[in-house]
Amino acid sequence: MDTPNKPSNTTPTAAPKAAPYAIDVQNLTVGYGSNVLMQNLNFNVNYGEIFVILGGSGCGKSSLLKNLFGLYQPLSGDVLIEGQNITAAIGAERQKIMTSFGVMYQQGALFGSMNLLENVTLFMQEYTQLTQTQMDLLARCKLDLVGLLPYESYMPSEISGGMQKRAAIARAMALDPKILFLDEPSAGLDPITSADLDSTILDLSKNLGITFVIVSHELASIYAIADKVIMLDKATKGIIAEGDPKVLRDTSKDPRVHQFFNRIMSKDAA
Repeated sequence: MDTPNKPSNTTPTAAPKAAPYAIDVQNLTVGYGSNVLMQNLNFNVNYGEIFVILGGSGCGKSSLLKNLFGLYQPLSGDVLIEGQNITAAIGAERQKIMTSFGVMYQQGALFGSMNLLENVTLFMQEYTQLTQTQMDLLARCKLDLVGLLPYESYMPSEISGGMQKRAAIARAMALDPKILFLDEPSAGLDPITSADLDSTILDLSKNLGITFVIVSHELASIYAIADKVIMLDKATKGIIAEGDPKVLRDTSKDPRVHQFFNRIMSKDAA
């Protein structure tokens, strides 16, 4: 006599939930040895947001950024990138997290001995199994996104500073990351070139849904692109303001915040 099949007691495994934030920073302390720059920082970055880290010179903006993407190890605390703790991850797990985002360093850091196309394909060669033809095609797509397709054969020394910054962003997008970290992208650029770069960032955010985390002190750029900012303070070693930069400019009662956000207006009024 056949035994009837018993109903299964197992329930289907639910699909893993997406992390609530693109980046979640928890109790992060940043510094070098006994020199603490920032302590017990807590903030998060939403998906698709243009998030800007700002503050006075020497407060630790770039150091914080480098802790966020794993170049430096924090003194304590955690950084979760799409729910994955990059601070605690090691080996292959850490490598997987680090290839899920792109980085543009302060000076662009393009390789001077390679043309723009070769610069963009460099990470593809290391981290993908694509053929050279496929890599070249994808690299041209990245260059096209930042308006540099006609310059693919140019060396970095043959293009302007603003174009070098855009090429560095194209290279940072080589592995199709959802998150891009940019360190002072407007540094050293004239106002018109800086505005062009801001437009590129806005287009990439709007059209591709890329999350940006940017260190900047350029107020015009901050007002033009930032959805949310945090302001670091060297004296207190913490965050003294967080939110929409225009709202902070108009409503903050903290004199440090007011002075930072209104310095251009003050000059105009003088």
